[in-house]
This record gives sequence, C-alpha cells and structure tokens, in this order.
Amino acid sequence: MSITLIILAIIVVVVIFVISIYNGLVKSKLKVDNAWSQIDVQLQRRFDLIPNFIETVKGYMQHEKEVITKVTELRTSWVGAQTVSEKAQLDGELSTALKTIMAVSENYPDLKASQNFSELSEELRNTENKISFSRQFYNDSVTMYNEKLQMFPSNIIAGMFNFKPRDLFTAENDEVKKNVKVDFGKDA
Repeated sequence: MSITLIILAIIVVVVIFVISIYNGLVKSKLKVDNAWSQIDVQLQRRFDLIPNFIETVKGYMQHEKEVITKVTELRTSWVGAQTVSEKAQLDGELSTALKTIMAVSENYPDLKASQNFSELSEELRNTENKISFSRQFYNDSVTMYNEKLQMFPSNIIAGMFNFKPRDLFTAENDEVKKNVKVDFGKDA
C-alpha cells in the first residue's frame, strides 16, 4: 500500500510539473501574440495617418513625387503582407520613406509653417516612437518564448505539444538600416 501511495505521489508531482511548464509556455506564447497585436495596432495607426499626411505634403513637394508614391505603394503592400518578416521589411521601408519626407520638408518653409503638417508630423513621430517601443517589447517577448522552447526541461514539453519558435521583428535589408540621405541639390 505504501508503494502505491509513493507511485501515485510521483505521478501527481510529474503531472503538476508538466502542467506548470505547459502553462508557462502558453503564457509566453500569448505574451508574444499580445506584443504582436500592439505592433499591429501602432502600424495601423500610422497607416491611418498617412493619407492625410500625403495630401498635406503633395501640394508643396512637387519634386518629391517619387517618395510620396513610394509611401503610397508601401501602405498598399501592407495588406498583402502575411509574415512577421514581410511586415518588418515593409515597416522599415515605410519608416525610411517617412523620414525622407520629414527631412526634405526642411526645404519647404511654407510646408513647415502649415499647422496641419505640424500636427500630422507630430502624430507620426509619436506613432513611430510607439512602434519602436512595441517592436522592442515584441522582440523581448519572442526571445523569452524561444528560450523556453530550447531550454531543458521545457523543450521536451514544447516538443510534445508542438510549440513552434517565433520570428523576431528585424530590418530585412541594409538599406533600411542606413541613415536617410537628403539631397537639396534638386532644382526647385
């Protein structure tokens, strides 16, 4: 009878241990999902601001139609992006294009003086800061989750229940990582 109780106690401890690890993995996975949704919300906020921003700068920036067109195309491409890496690449390219517009706006005093432009620029800057923070939180969450998937003994439980690693939100190409280059040598 005492051996039966010992075996039963061991089984209970093992079950509690497995449940505890499983719940920790689920909690980490949900944290990653939440972090991604925060990025998505901020990116959507930025995309909602872009049409008004483009309309504001269009009249002033006749020579920068290429950048304005690029921003519009990237905004449209967002709908078709499915993976984290695709969205990260589009996000990086869009951030670069918006930084270019902001930098080039220095060459247009009338645009800088526009209250609408000032307000939209400030909203975009604030949104960019929120996106940056959200990216960092997402990557931290993904790193912790992926570590759990690789560390013993949680890697065994993760394998049993088919938990998959997640991708980090990174800039996909070197162009996105470069500083914005502004050329004021264009004829006005």
